[in-house]
Amino acid sequence: MSELSTSDLTTGGTVRPITRWGEPVLHRRQQPVTSFDDDLHRLIRDMFATMAAADGVGLAAPQVGVDLALFVYDCPDENRRRHIGVFCNPVVTLPEGKDRKLDYIDEGCLSLPGAYIELARPDVAICTGQDAFGKEIRVEGTGYFARCLQHETDHLNGTVFGDRLSSRARKKLYQEHKSVAETYPADWPVTPRSQPTPTDD
Repeated sequence: MSELSTSDLTTGGTVRPITRWGEPVLHRRQQPVTSFDDDLHRLIRDMFATMAAADGVGLAAPQVGVDLALFVYDCPDENRRRHIGVFCNPVVTLPEGKDRKLDYIDEGCLSLPGAYIELARPDVAICTGQDAFGKEIRVEGTGYFARCLQHETDHLNGTVFGDRLSSRARKKLYQEHKSVAETYPADWPVTPRSQPTPTDD
């Protein structure tokens, strides 16, 4: 029997409910991954299935209620090249000084579905860690992929992107989420999002 590869773990999973902001697991530092076993690979399959069902580009383990320093991604970079993979125990390094350039674009989170707001982040990020099998890996992300690497690693440190906003911007983000929250079932994306109810003019 041939050995598994990361691409083998992107299919065959079961969609899980996505944990929402406010749940304790999303607001604490996650436990390191130490066992690269069948249980971990089953979780990774489920995370890929959940991310796809939610139409996301990245998903961290605490977003499915699991206290592990792990995320999966399927995200384009600044050249629209697609990157698919897994990071365990990631560490992100960002440019400094004259090499630091910020992108000001809208950001959202599957754990606060339906809400987006502009957040400045460096347009390049280097992520190091381990893959699904414990092998050391290093990935350099640009554009939206750089943002994804930063956003998902933040999750594993107990930071949601709302923590990086001003109180005024955070309030606006919550208002936007509240306006569509009823269209997202409690077990979304296990149960798909419902269509908003039309309002009378």
